[in-house]
Amino acid sequence: MSSFTQRIQNLTGTSPKAKALAQHDDDVVIVAAVRSAITKAKKGGFKDTRPEEILSGVLRAVYTKAGVNPALIGDITVGNVLPAGGGATAARMAALHSGIPNTVPISTVNRQCASGLQAVNIIASQIAAGQIDLGIGAGVESMTFGYGGGAMPDGFSEAVLSNQEAEDCLLPMGITSENVAADFGISREAQDAFAAKSFQKAAAAQKAGKFKDEIVPLKVKWVDPKTEQEKEIVVDHDDGVRDGVTPESLAKLKPVFKKDGSTHAGNASQVSDGAAAVLLARRSAAKKLGLPIVGKFVAAAYTGVPPRIMGVGPAYAIPKVLEQTGLSKDDVDFYEINEAFASQAVFSVEKLGIPFEKVNVNGGAIAMGHPLGCTGARQVATGLNIAKQTGGKLFCTSMCIGSGMGMAALFVSEQ
Repeated sequence: MSSFTQRIQNLTGTSPKAKALAQHDDDVVIVAAVRSAITKAKKGGFKDTRPEEILSGVLRAVYTKAGVNPALIGDITVGNVLPAGGGATAARMAALHSGIPNTVPISTVNRQCASGLQAVNIIASQIAAGQIDLGIGAGVESMTFGYGGGAMPDGFSEAVLSNQEAEDCLLPMGITSENVAADFGISREAQDAFAAKSFQKAAAAQKAGKFKDEIVPLKVKWVDPKTEQEKEIVVDHDDGVRDGVTPESLAKLKPVFKKDGSTHAGNASQVSDGAAAVLLARRSAAKKLGLPIVGKFVAAAYTGVPPRIMGVGPAYAIPKVLEQTGLSKDDVDFYEINEAFASQAVFSVEKLGIPFEKVNVNGGAIAMGHPLGCTGARQVATGLNIAKQTGGKLFCTSMCIGSGMGMAALFVSEQ
């Protein structure tokens, strides 16, 4: 597109960005988005709380915040990667416990680390198709209860494993991080600098109270590991955030997955517990019901990448969603890119050619944690909160996906 054509489009209001920002009655809008605090698995505030209880808390909070009669919710989809017993029953239990009547249906979905965003996209698609007027896309994970050897099957088909890429799907995520670093020359120093910055941004944001508007405080039972006494606590902050982290302090940590590797506990996402929920509606329905409109769902896209370097997903999913909408990377005011590992985050940002200053403004999963099924929905709540704080309008969320995929979505803030 020539610069003259671009200027004419901007003047006439027909540019892709103008189209994204425009408001129409058939838009899919967001009327509320919330998340729980994210806590350290087996150590943090939710270590004694089952995932359905965390999920119940955010479901109740999201419809209450929007002032929605829960009986009007058309459907709920919950992203969950490590559910015990299949997951659908626990999600249904959480919805009923949250005060949502039994007339409202629910399903669970697993697209690995994109599950929460997948849930949002499913509900948005149902609204766009005219199947429902309102719905909740949510995500939850308790890596305290669901993560580890018990979540693995007892074996795989030898015939299927004879395909190299199929076998690569079983690579430990940390090895895929090492592969990205080795294949694309992402140095240990670059990874540690990125990780330290994530901690520094998150610590500064937490000190300034910048997460308060997106976090729902939840009252839970907690067993003191020293006294073994059970007490009731309010979990209202991300307990994995650490102040004072520097590249120099991270440089002292030993690599975990390869003796001569570069991925370690300080430049990889934390193993965590948490939940998030996004309440979406058709704009005409939201206006008719007098609901607050805080944002708009624009588009989402998926892509596949080689399983052995699964972390590169955002570098290919983001261009796909931009092409779908005609937007340029510079049209986007800021990006929420999940920090599964510093290696893949650095590669993705550099491959995309976007300024690091526009990525994870308040820190990311290295500092806050990555409850697998929750993250995709959490990023929407975080993005809307950042937009309100900064005045940004158009933002993009994205993540890599275990087994070799990427997903990205675009949202507009209308706050």
